Amino acid sequence: MNGGTAGESELDLAGQARGPLAILYRELDAAVSELGPVCRLSGRCCRFEEYGHTLFLSAPEAAVLLADAPPPVRPLDEGRTCPWQDAQGRCTAREARPLGCRVYYCDPRFDEHAPRLTELFLGRLKALVDERGWAWDYAPLHRHLREGVARGEFTPPPPAP
Repeated sequence: MNGGTAGESELDLAGQARGPLAILYRELDAAVSELGPVCRLSGRCCRFEEYGHTLFLSAPEAAVLLADAPPPVRPLDEGRTCPWQDAQGRCTAREARPLGCRVYYCDPRFDEHAPRLTELFLGRLKALVDERGWAWDYAPLHRHLREGVARGEFTPPPPAP
């Protein structure tokens, strides 16, 4: 947990989703690994506004991220950056990161494969969510994070003076 007390329903969702998501993520990571994209630690994946993208994730992914990721290293902004990207451009929430992070690579050789993998595994995630009766609530990361702050389960560092 990131410095707060999570609401019981969110903890419950994280507890229920953790195992099934870990299996899905392992399978996705293996599929990505077979294609061999290279990460050069440019940090572009986490600088959303600068590179023109928005990270979306489902409610179960958000619950697991909030419950399992270490405390964020950056203040929460309005969607410009990821609060778990450190000064060297590395992800500090690597194990808990959602599906969208796992398929995003700046390697141009991976560009043709990312949409197919995204659609395949997003479909599997949606089927899992429907099967388990969980809320889908597919929304931008920062909306989930602001809701986590409001519920007292996510405490980002304060903005720098």
